[in-house]
Amino acid sequence: MKPPRFDYLVPTSLDEALALLGQHGEEAKVLAGGQSLVPLLNFRLVRPAHLVDLNEIRGLDQIRADDGHLVIGAMARQRAVETSTLIRERCPLLAEAMPQIGHVQIRNRGTFGGSLAHADPAAELPAVVAALGGEIVLQSARGRRRLSADQFFVGYLTTAAEPTELLVEVKLPVTPRRTGSAFLEVSRRHGDFALVGVATTLTLDDRGVCTACSVALTGVGPTPVLARDAARALVGGPPSPQAIEEVGRRVSQGLRPDSDLHASSEYRKDVAGVLTRRALARAAERARGESR
Repeated sequence: MKPPRFDYLVPTSLDEALALLGQHGEEAKVLAGGQSLVPLLNFRLVRPAHLVDLNEIRGLDQIRADDGHLVIGAMARQRAVETSTLIRERCPLLAEAMPQIGHVQIRNRGTFGGSLAHADPAAELPAVVAALGGEIVLQSARGRRRLSADQFFVGYLTTAAEPTELLVEVKLPVTPRRTGSAFLEVSRRHGDFALVGVATTLTLDDRGVCTACSVALTGVGPTPVLARDAARALVGGPPSPQAIEEVGRRVSQGLRPDSDLHASSEYRKDVAGVLTRRALARAAERARGESR
């Protein structure tokens, strides 16, 4: 298959790119790593009149620490995030999830922001950003705005970004002291999109009492699912096997995933509960310093 005809535009600055999006609006598509967009073009599922290539813009691929946060530029390659010492030391949940994204060849080209902007409900990064309470930064010629994962992801392959806006960076809080995290998923083969995936974080005080817990799931809804009510059941006491079992039960009961040719709704609900229990148990061990 070949893509339909389009004008190929290559801005060399962020301001130029935003001006082009402001000019062309819904008739333009943005090219970052191309791992999702190029197949859509080839199958003619999208037909932009203009393709705006971001690969010549400098500065959108930075990974840096800034005032208690990690800032990841939208054009940072997934492989660069995966191998970053800064990410490994200050955001281990993200470091653990990165190798699950496709294959290394895909991660060499795929971008951090591109995966989020594509908003596939089975992708790993949206759930990780949701679990961490990250902020997604959008910019247009009018200025910037910051959105939480709940605000940014609005439906299947749909985000709150306007046609004139560009996702420019993501801000993630640095993992606090005595916090453990874990990412687990089930897929038919390594590199496939997850049938179900779970990202968890768990913070303990000096007495071993859970003070904060987050559970976010992928593959079980049109957007990443942040199981706030279920995770709240763990807060205020030690993360005992019984308490973790209860969180997994609540997660499973609270989901209404669709059935498709890959898995039934009941299978996804059951697997979500099992993965939640396993991920929280691993996160609790890591919070206590019992494992890595």
